[in-house]
Amino acid sequence: MSRIQNVLYTGKTYTTGGRNGQARSSDDRLDVKLSSPGGPGAGTNPEQLFAAGWSACFIGALGHAAAERKVALPKDTAIDAEVDLGTGEGGYFLQARLTVSLPGIDTALAQELVEAAHATCPYSKATRGNIDVSLQLA
Repeated sequence: MSRIQNVLYTGKTYTTGGRNGQARSSDDRLDVKLSSPGGPGAGTNPEQLFAAGWSACFIGALGHAAAERKVALPKDTAIDAEVDLGTGEGGYFLQARLTVSLPGIDTALAQELVEAAHATCPYSKATRGNIDVSLQLA
């Protein structure tokens, strides 16, 4: 397991009420109501937040991979991220699908960028070997 040698940023939140509560960041930039997936309530859920965080980080990793190859990342680069919450033998589990859109990039190069991003994205590293992940090009 790799260890952090230099902390670049620490995200801090205070959450109450679990899946039917509220989460707020220490800098007040995030203040969201939480609700259970598919249940009543106006809030988001942890799976949506995880999908948003992972896809945003993955786009950053794509940009890094593109820069290393001296390729411009398309301005309309996008990711459809899906995070499933399910049950299986042993309890609750997650699985995820990231569908990456890199308009105007050759398919072979786009696949190379996705693989490079998946190798360097901290969210991808955190999930590797822990949940099923599917990566595909749009």
